Parts: sequence; structure tokens; C-alpha cells
Amino acid sequence: MGHSIKQAVFLMESRIADAADGDADALYELGVAYSTGAEGADVDLIEAHKWFNLAALGGDSRGQESRAELADYMSAREIAEAQRQARAWLSATISQAA
Repeated sequence: MGHSIKQAVFLMESRIADAADGDADALYELGVAYSTGAEGADVDLIEAHKWFNLAALGGDSRGQESRAELADYMSAREIAEAQRQARAWLSATISQAA
């Protein structure tokens, strides 16, 4: 049990590192993980929308479609929070790269 949890945490951390490098697939896969609870992630629609939004901004059409589908299940306040978090992520990753 502990081994699979460690493995899931490592997988998520490596995806986040890839996402920080601008990997659109990693951004999309993080959205999937948070929208479905895959790979040991807790289901979190705000977090999922954030990652799908970032993938969409990177030109990933799957991210655009998934973000739109997810928005149907979210309140305006939740969507606004997801967008705020996406902007914060972009600011943080851009300042790290500079």
C-alpha cells in the first residue's frame, strides 16, 4: 500500500515538473488526474480546470474541450478561482525561468 502511494506521489510530482517546463501533455494529464481521481490524486474540479486551462493556453485542443466540459459542473466562483490559480501558476513559472 505505502509503495503505491509513494509511486503515485512521485508520478504527480514528475508531471508537475514537466508542466513547469511547458509540457502540454503533462498539463493535460494533471487535469485528467484531478478530474477523475486517477494516479492517487483527490478529485478537485478547481485544480483540474486550472490544469486543463493551462494546457489549453499551450494550444492543446484536448485541454480546451475538457475545460469546457468541466465548466458545466462548476459554479462561476469555482471557475474564477481556477482561473486565478492558473494565472498564479503562470506567474510563478515565468519568474522561475527568468
